Amino acid sequence: MSDRQTLPALAVRDLSVHFQHQGAVTEAVRHLSLDLFRGETLALVGESGCGKSTTGRSLLKLVAS
Repeated sequence: MSDRQTLPALAVRDLSVHFQHQGAVTEAVRHLSLDLFRGETLALVGESGCGKSTTGRSLLKLVAS
């Protein structure tokens, strides 16, 4: 059985992270979904401030999602 036919090691569905500060809401991550299977590597690449670190922190439950 190939790795693709097994369950993913990490499955994320519709991850969104919002921050509220002084009445304004900032949407840091919007509707992210992904599957990461055993043996695969994931790289989050993007511009500064696009939500890479917030995504990682959310997956580690260091920020509320």
